[in-house]
Amino acid sequence: MVDDALGELDEIIARHANREGPLLPILHDVQAEHGFISEEAKRHIAKALNLTRADVHGVVSFYHDFKAEKADRPVLKLCRAEACKARGVEALVANAEAIAAGRVTIETVYCLGLCSQGPNAMVGASVHARLDGPRLSALIEGLA
Repeated sequence: MVDDALGELDEIIARHANREGPLLPILHDVQAEHGFISEEAKRHIAKALNLTRADVHGVVSFYHDFKAEKADRPVLKLCRAEACKARGVEALVANAEAIAAGRVTIETVYCLGLCSQGPNAMVGASVHARLDGPRLSALIEGLA
């Protein structure tokens, strides 16, 4: 990590320093800023919070949203929980994967919290609700 990145990481840590349990908010901010959490970032965060690297690594590896490497293509998280299944998400999956065709990664998640407005997908921090075939296709094409 270069000095600029370490300085940025220090700023993120400082924003959450007075919180009780600052690790998760720090990790979320690092993930949002860089798209992944590097080994060097884990070491730096551990030192700043007086934790072991194993403590930080354990949290990063437990939560599927934290990535160890930057994604090589855009990621669309498609909800396939029961409520979205009841609203027809399964009928959209094959077509979505065909449209993505290796240009967009489609990850399955189980609940984005908008159960009454499904099927849902998430891109970055944006949730897209009430998806049908054309809306999901347009979403994927916009990412590709």
